[in-house]
Amino acid sequence: MDTIYALASAPGRAGVSVLRLSGPDAVSIAGGLMTDVPDQRGLRRLRDGNGMMLDDALVLNFAKGHSFTGESVIELHLHGSVAIVSAVTTYLAALGARQAEAGEFTRRALDNGRLDLAQVEGLADLIDAETEAQRKQAIQIFSGALGRLADQWRSDLIRAAALVEATIDFVDEDVPVDVYPEVSQLLDITKSGLNTQISGAQAAERIKTGFEVAIVGRPNVGKSTLLNRLAGRAAAITSDVAGTTRDVIEVRMDLGGLPVTLLDTAGIRETADKVEQLGVSLAKTRALAADCRIFLIEDGEAPPFEPEVDDLILVAKADQTGVGVSGLTGQGVDQMISDVTRILSRRAAGAGLAIRERHRVAMQQAVDAIGEACALMNTQGPADLIAEDIRSATRAVDMIVGRVDVEDLLDEIFRSFCIGK
Repeated sequence: MDTIYALASAPGRAGVSVLRLSGPDAVSIAGGLMTDVPDQRGLRRLRDGNGMMLDDALVLNFAKGHSFTGESVIELHLHGSVAIVSAVTTYLAALGARQAEAGEFTRRALDNGRLDLAQVEGLADLIDAETEAQRKQAIQIFSGALGRLADQWRSDLIRAAALVEATIDFVDEDVPVDVYPEVSQLLDITKSGLNTQISGAQAAERIKTGFEVAIVGRPNVGKSTLLNRLAGRAAAITSDVAGTTRDVIEVRMDLGGLPVTLLDTAGIRETADKVEQLGVSLAKTRALAADCRIFLIEDGEAPPFEPEVDDLILVAKADQTGVGVSGLTGQGVDQMISDVTRILSRRAAGAGLAIRERHRVAMQQAVDAIGEACALMNTQGPADLIAEDIRSATRAVDMIVGRVDVEDLLDEIFRSFCIGK
């Protein structure tokens, strides 16, 4: 395998730039830059092949099996000059290392058993995390929480399959022990755990991608003004002319550590304007698909369509009436934000570890296979078919952490990583 290098810190001028070198020849190649490579860490003067000084650097030496990639890794902590980084990387290439591809360090960590596929996805989410909830969720996955669950499910399923397969050896004789009670218990425990994670998948995905909250009401009720107040800028055009908003305006916010996108929708009313009709239709579609809605109404007015349990119904233009909420003055806005945060935090509390659609699909496949096995057991079906259904459930669980049938996913996953990761 090639020895690869890449800048692990952000490119450009900085206080320190970290250059990472990984592979079987990492130590010997690094040795071409300095008089001796430290066993663990040390300050070294870096020189090129002509003896010209390149930089004074902190050098870290991670032994094979004890590094991020599982390979021998050398890190060079350089002064953060673009010219210094360029000079050092040019000489590393001359010494036989090559520039790493996007995500190649993490790919090697996967290949060398340092991370499972779920941890790789958790790492990608950790790098992209913008809110505290996203960080906590990504840390859980990156630390191996989903992998540990999958390992327990896999262990129980393998045990169940082994017990069933043991009965096949006694097909012409009396089975010495009735194994099916233990098999049923193992399958029930596994199925329950899988269903718990499946039920929390939607909330987990929302933490990752963001919740949506739609502001809904008739034209000129103050939706765009409220959105601008929340955004702290003129994100939407405000006007006394009805029907100004025809598209959905989105503003991303951090509410209590949760990623939330607020949607300013077109005013909902009957209209002969075909363009406005499209806006009203889009407003209803996006509002119904949102996680919750803020209905802005005038006192005594009914919402334009039926609210759901967690929706907020607020009297608009409190600057004129003295009650409700006002985007113009800010009255009631803090309480509204507090209520939305409370609603979404309650939903987020039920989040599981299945943060990607492929996790949920694999878990559902495992549940379905376990259901088939249990149905056969209840009807005293053939033991070999029961065992095969349990093995199918095991394969589905293995897909979660990348043990089987995931090669087509890898290029797409690693393409999202930066070069130095």
